[in-house]
Amino acid sequence: MTDKKKNNLTELIRTNPWILSTFVFGVLAIVLIFTSFGSAGVSSDSAGNNFVDFINSRGGAQIELVSAEEFGSDLYELTLLAEGQEVPAHVTKDGKYFVQVLYDLSEAEEPATPTGDVTAPIEYDVPKVAKPVVDLFIMSYCPFGTQAEKGIIPVLELLGDKVDANIRFVNYAMHPTYGEVEEQLNQYCIQEEQKDKYLPYLRCFLTEGDSESCLAEASIDADMLSSCYEETDNEFNVLANLEDTSSWLNGRYPKFMVDNDLNLEYGVQGSPTFVVNGIKLDKHGRDSASYLKTICDAFSDSPEECLAEVSNVAPSSGFGWEGQDASANSATCA
Repeated sequence: MTDKKKNNLTELIRTNPWILSTFVFGVLAIVLIFTSFGSAGVSSDSAGNNFVDFINSRGGAQIELVSAEEFGSDLYELTLLAEGQEVPAHVTKDGKYFVQVLYDLSEAEEPATPTGDVTAPIEYDVPKVAKPVVDLFIMSYCPFGTQAEKGIIPVLELLGDKVDANIRFVNYAMHPTYGEVEEQLNQYCIQEEQKDKYLPYLRCFLTEGDSESCLAEASIDADMLSSCYEETDNEFNVLANLEDTSSWLNGRYPKFMVDNDLNLEYGVQGSPTFVVNGIKLDKHGRDSASYLKTICDAFSDSPEECLAEVSNVAPSSGFGWEGQDASANSATCA
């Protein structure tokens, strides 16, 4: 991953409030955790007022809330008044994340083509092999990583051992207070030693994030898991890195080095990151149909399962299998 320092929102406001001239190619999303926000289920006004209070309490720019409205199934769109200008911002409906979406201005003058919630397939130049290698890099509590997992699971279940598929982990954790590091150790070990039980476990975990009950539901061998957990922790200093805050990336995020070599090889910089046959596929759709098409295109001789019909609508971000959310299709935890 890049060594370039990622400034947090407060630092940006203190140095140059509400920079409006930062442009990037494509669509990016910057997701920052605000632990002072409330728990799930906050109203749009509460989310907006909490956001404003958080920023104003840090000094620097002082902002006002103009309005707060729903934006897709999992976000609120806030209109903020800063130095006489109205500025948009987005927060997740659980009040835990700020999401700033930047758009490529080269496309601004072209009328948007209405697509609803359906994600259009994207063509990628991926090498064709007999058994495609599929790697999805996530953070286990990243709402956009869980969205990608919910999209790809039906495809991995459909294709089975015809593909070499793995859920990989970004080499830093943005949600340590949720137990993200420990959860990723669990998931890594289940894949390593009880792989046939991993997708059933993951399906359960993505419902409510209840690891303990899902270990029981998926009949995970507790002794095998404990042994692997300890060995992996010793090899990669996972819990030591979690406890040593001086080692955290930019002083904010504990390192998670289990898949570090692959992170460096593919240039992984956030959750989710999708890689097929060694090719990183940026801006990939998170619906099952997009995943199935891309993976099937990577076969030298595609199996009959590739003819199956699967959902072409992006699932919701975060936990839970209900809902759809194409609006979060480009958002990442990074």
